[in-house]
Amino acid sequence: MSPDTEHWQRWIEPLLALLAADPADQSAWSRAHRVRTAAVAEEAGFGWRLAAGLADRGALGPAALADLAEIGRRCDEAARRAGPGHWADALAADPVWDEVRVLARRVLVGRLGSWDLPLPRRVLPPEVHG
Repeated sequence: MSPDTEHWQRWIEPLLALLAADPADQSAWSRAHRVRTAAVAEEAGFGWRLAAGLADRGALGPAALADLAEIGRRCDEAARRAGPGHWADALAADPVWDEVRVLARRVLVGRLGSWDLPLPRRVLPPEVHG
């Protein structure tokens, strides 16, 4: 497996599967793993940086890269609005997550032919009790 394929399958694809999932599935996953909105935004930023490297090597097209950059930007903005809150609460309160969902689905369909993937087992950082 090439490093480009490994980066896609290990980091970008699972994140996009989560961002593309139906709202009820996102909310249930988020509550089960106690994920904060900031963690989702951080993962989206990391995914975009990996995608930029893939695009530099010709492994990802400009349209997908532009969508991933927009996902990162919108996730970051939504995290700033949500503050330290849970992602499940932000999903219900901020319509930007619907926009992110459309973008994530478009990238997945362009790359894999389908957006409806299993939710990742990898867990984003949980809330910190302190």
